[in-house]
Amino acid sequence: MKLLTIENPGRDFEPLEAVKGTVVYSKNFGRDFMAGMKSLVGGEVKDYTEMLNEARQIATKRMVDAAEDLGADAIIGLRYASSSLMQGAAEVMAYGTAVKFK
Repeated sequence: MKLLTIENPGRDFEPLEAVKGTVVYSKNFGRDFMAGMKSLVGGEVKDYTEMLNEARQIATKRMVDAAEDLGADAIIGLRYASSSLMQGAAEVMAYGTAVKFK
């Protein structure tokens, strides 16, 4: 699956439907403890950055799999959303429109 970008202007396509991929990711106690310590001194919390990057990759793959199940050629309008569900867990969603080239 390839994501359609503005480098492909002028291609006619038929929108199929919205597709999404979601994942709820939680951090482990060690990450949570170290992140809490890092927040005392400031700066990037690299464990959380890595956790969210992994979650985005999983959500993106699930979205692409959903588009492939529809027979789509591409996904346009890709967006990400995230939210905190509870202490130590976040939901990451990737969503866009599956399209078929004419």
